Amino acid sequence: MSDNPAVARLFERHGPRYRWFATVTVMLGTLSVVLASTIINVAVPSIMTQYALEQDQVHWLATGFLAAMTVGMLLNAWAVARFGSRGAFLLAMGVFVAASLLGGFANGFPVLVLARVIQGVMAGMIQPLAMITIFQVFPLHKRGQAMGIYGMGVILGPAIAPALGGVLVDAWSWRATFFVVLPACALAMALGRAFLPNHREAEAPRLDWAGLALLSLGLTATLWAMASGLRRGWLEPWLLSALVGGPLLLIAFVLWQRRATHPLFDLRVFATPGFGGGFLLSMAIGAGVFASTYMFPLYFQQVSGFSASASGLMLMPAGLAMAFIFPFVGYLTDRWPLTGLVATGLLFFIASMVLMRAADPTTAGVWLVTWAVLARLAMGLMMPPVTTGSLMMLPPALISQGSGIINFGRQIGGALGINLCAICVQFFSDRYWQAYPEAGHPRAFEVGFDDAYLMLFIVFVLGFWPLRALRRGERRLHAEKS
Repeated sequence: MSDNPAVARLFERHGPRYRWFATVTVMLGTLSVVLASTIINVAVPSIMTQYALEQDQVHWLATGFLAAMTVGMLLNAWAVARFGSRGAFLLAMGVFVAASLLGGFANGFPVLVLARVIQGVMAGMIQPLAMITIFQVFPLHKRGQAMGIYGMGVILGPAIAPALGGVLVDAWSWRATFFVVLPACALAMALGRAFLPNHREAEAPRLDWAGLALLSLGLTATLWAMASGLRRGWLEPWLLSALVGGPLLLIAFVLWQRRATHPLFDLRVFATPGFGGGFLLSMAIGAGVFASTYMFPLYFQQVSGFSASASGLMLMPAGLAMAFIFPFVGYLTDRWPLTGLVATGLLFFIASMVLMRAADPTTAGVWLVTWAVLARLAMGLMMPPVTTGSLMMLPPALISQGSGIINFGRQIGGALGINLCAICVQFFSDRYWQAYPEAGHPRAFEVGFDDAYLMLFIVFVLGFWPLRALRRGERRLHAEKS
């Protein structure tokens, strides 16, 4: 039974089954937004063709969404205090539906990116709410299992999203990828009205508008400068200003959070040993899962020559493998050392990147599918223990902030990963094409993707360093319990 009066009343009304009603509700809401975040990846080549875009431009459909999610995640704590869990959930889902309609009917690429950014902010508000709800309704010794089951449901959406998106793109248009999530959104809103607590704080903290502005401007400037440098020239005045000013604004954001009365980013969580390692691992996981999810369908279409629907179907086994391993890993998270699971995941992903880099246009589709499965198994082994382990190290009063920050790390890692991978693909493809124009576009694209896979390989090799910090935090936690 929860200490929250609103949650306790819902337990009295629905009995012990309520915790599963609440889990299904937040799982469906998260599934809707995660589905929207990944289904568009298969449609990227079609959008590139329609609007005559290059890799370093079209990636904003994914990067803009993920960067906006980081802002939305830091709004979560304020929104829940101001509107209550139910109100914040319904508000975010409603605006998400409106943004999906805007994207589906967009008549230009800037409007399309705007729709994705709005979707991202709302998705960022919804995802931490799911973990907060699970921590409210499940006792400590069952949270790992609950996170595994929740994760399985959430991952099932992205597992079928590429295949569904590919079929929609080939049969109709990329616009269908915006409309297909609307029924799930409507059902999530109906369940949220029935099963999410309506409790809100008597005096909600004021929103840190200064911190929000510093973070938003800093992220936008940094990501834009990184993506536009090759096209505009690194010494172009506006770009150079953004390249220097963006990181400075992010530093100013961190400094501001140290003195803000109601910070968006509560730095006290990093005083807990091991949490910083979990945060860095979350960034690496974000770079791996989102960048590979973005690149695999492009590689299958632009290098291997598969259609959008075939590319989507090729990704389905990987998504299903990740979905079905989640409950098993959640079970192990409650019983085995966290760091052993994470280390295995790091090694699996490193192996996947080595194999993908060794592929070429003649590589059989079955091998590409197998290596994509290996990458998703790696994510399945890493995500539950890193998330659950990082939050278990925190005192109860900081779990809400810690949840948002762990998700923040994963999303900012994803935004940076996609941004850098898109730049790698464009730069090395162009350089190879200029040197060997007779080689053809597939070969030039292959060279670019190979270097992007190499970059992800390096990121995950470096992931063993924060894993050591997470292990120290895990040992401290066990010592306190014994």
